[in-house]
Amino acid sequence: MSKRVLIIGGVAVGMKVASRLRRVDPKAKILVLERGFQVSYGACGFPYYIGEDVKDFTAFTHTPQGVLRGPEFFEEVKGFDILLRREVLSINRDEKAVVAYDLEREVEEYIPYDILVLATGATPIKLPVSGNELRGIYNFWFPWEVLQVEEEIKALNVKEVAIVGAGLIGMELAEAFHKKGIKVKVVEMKDRILPQMLDKELGDHLKKSLTKKGIEFHLGEVVSAFEGTDKVSGVRTNKGVISAQLVIVAVGVKPNVELAEKAGLKIGETGAIVVDKYLRTSDSTIYAGGDCVENNHLVGSWKVYAPMGSTANKHGRVIANNIAGQREIYPGVLTTSICQIMDWQVGSTGLNETTAAAQGFKFTTVVVPGSDRLGYMPGAKPIILKLIAEEGSHRILGAQAIGMGGVDKRIDAIATVINYHGILEDLSNMDYGYAPPFNGPIDNIATAANVLLNKMNGMLKGINPKDFQKYKTDPRYTLVDVRTPGEFAANRIAGCGNIINLPLNQVRSTAEESLLDKNAYLVTSCQINLRGYEAAVMLKGLGYKNVYSLEGGMSAWPYETESDKDKK
Repeated sequence: MSKRVLIIGGVAVGMKVASRLRRVDPKAKILVLERGFQVSYGACGFPYYIGEDVKDFTAFTHTPQGVLRGPEFFEEVKGFDILLRREVLSINRDEKAVVAYDLEREVEEYIPYDILVLATGATPIKLPVSGNELRGIYNFWFPWEVLQVEEEIKALNVKEVAIVGAGLIGMELAEAFHKKGIKVKVVEMKDRILPQMLDKELGDHLKKSLTKKGIEFHLGEVVSAFEGTDKVSGVRTNKGVISAQLVIVAVGVKPNVELAEKAGLKIGETGAIVVDKYLRTSDSTIYAGGDCVENNHLVGSWKVYAPMGSTANKHGRVIANNIAGQREIYPGVLTTSICQIMDWQVGSTGLNETTAAAQGFKFTTVVVPGSDRLGYMPGAKPIILKLIAEEGSHRILGAQAIGMGGVDKRIDAIATVINYHGILEDLSNMDYGYAPPFNGPIDNIATAANVLLNKMNGMLKGINPKDFQKYKTDPRYTLVDVRTPGEFAANRIAGCGNIINLPLNQVRSTAEESLLDKNAYLVTSCQINLRGYEAAVMLKGLGYKNVYSLEGGMSAWPYETESDKDKK
């Protein structure tokens, strides 16, 4: 007898389960219940509609050939049924049936199942502050909201928008609104942008560039209310009122677990549904996937809530295979993320410093800038890479990258190595593709791994930009800039208590004339810190005891320079 498979939710996971299951089990009876008006839409692309990269909104609900992915398409082509506007009220696990409410006919329906799949997704978090019901405040989560935002921009000739939350959606929308000539103001309670992805020094570097482009940031500010009478006019924080004609609240989402919880299914400490390695819930006849479940983190054994469209689609395939009897395991996630913000590509995988420390790892980090291909090639773009590795084992824990090109392939390569429990030596020796239009003979990844190995082996004492920002006014520290006099005169780090220009070719011969105290704290620096490292080695050879190298040099310096001061 054919299995009756009932799927609750018709976006990423639900439609993937149904489509894959039909391929592997032609006889299964598959029914999808969806509360909304649409199924199978590509929500991840919504910011690119606002930014006019995507001109036609129907692209999110159509196949590449222009066919609408509606119920008729799935019934005719895929061979399963969809019922729209059905809200499931309860699950009767003993009788293996659900009670669904038809929102159009206003009647309840009793629907039996052999296997149930929960693909209930997530809901945007609403800030619990006064004024959150004012018109003009959106979460930008559902298709109709996107169209409402676009209509409001045109109808009211919106000139300024406040985005609450500097995560992926918030920053992608910051770019989109900026493209439309709208003044963008980003409010974030943390001390950096993209706080789940980036550590502070890379976040500060990105913020500095985006600020120059005209985006206004309010970091470390907590929203306490929305201002306005009927329509929103501003965002009140602990530091004042930020005016805005339109507000997007993008502070994250929470898993839709009410139905599962009511049915007695186990909910994890992350707040999402607990599933096993086969993506079964605590009831073996009920599967769950996507934004409503928690995942294993592949760096360790802890659970994380990581709602991503790519993860949801993987979940859907695994669930379908297991319903068909294949017993496939879903291993987990690295929370790999990537986004484009104006000229910048931003990516991360694995752990950052905050999450690594929270899990009790002892680790060392390094920041290394470079070009995404050989510098003499047309189109060469800057890239800054940060690696995090466990002390002792050299196991790679995470990576971050920001740059104007080549970020995606570096992050994907490192994610692959982390996935297979790789170490720094693996990154150093991996056989990367090389040709001048694509890469240097030593890839940025290998360079960063080698520098971090030097740091761990004691050949190099590195100092992170965010740390030197604290020490640069300390009279015990001297910044030794080993660039040419012309480079030094053109721009240098601002606010140093002690700074000298000692070109690299003069370090061996004249350092002892300029730097008399061999116990002083010396920080060497250049443009990308290749020369800075050479200088540090030379100074150590001359008997200087406390020599550090400024990681990233001027290329990765995220704070004020003399050139910045001159432009004010």
